[in-house]
Amino acid sequence: MINLKTPITNEQLLELRAGDTVSITGTIYTARDAAHKKMVEALEKGEKLPIETNNTIIYYVGPTPAKPGEVIGSAGPTSSYRMDPYATALMEKGVKVTIGKGPRSEEFKESLKQFGGVYLSAIGGAAALISKSIKKAEVVAYPELGAEAIHKLEVENFTAFVTYDSQGNDLLTEGINKFNVHNRK
Repeated sequence: MINLKTPITNEQLLELRAGDTVSITGTIYTARDAAHKKMVEALEKGEKLPIETNNTIIYYVGPTPAKPGEVIGSAGPTSSYRMDPYATALMEKGVKVTIGKGPRSEEFKESLKQFGGVYLSAIGGAAALISKSIKKAEVVAYPELGAEAIHKLEVENFTAFVTYDSQGNDLLTEGINKFNVHNRK
């Protein structure tokens, strides 16, 4: 387990390799499709983004409302490929880490290498468990988007797996190749 505290440093990211397990403590932001679209449109207009993006972590999640006495509702990852059209523009502004589930495009993986970022996978289906690592949550941008608004989360020991690292290693492809009967010797 590799412990990471935000803000993440470039040195930390360069040491991470596909397959590593990380535990994140600090600030992360949520953003899904609609928020990504709004942020990229703001960039195209030359406007300031509503969140700090330098060495920032964005978690692709639309959390459910909190039950009484809870900080947040279920907070499981969403399919990440839907953010691929927007990812490079945000990496250019300093976003270094994204968290979601599922495979990403080749363009996205090339952007990770170019900008020194990593893609982490959270466990799909573990939304209630993941929410236990979230200690504080507040909407900080685009409240009109409801569950897709951008939330600022304070997390403690948020566990994820390095799926793509900044060196171009790909845990998903490695796993498929390892278990593909046609590739066995």
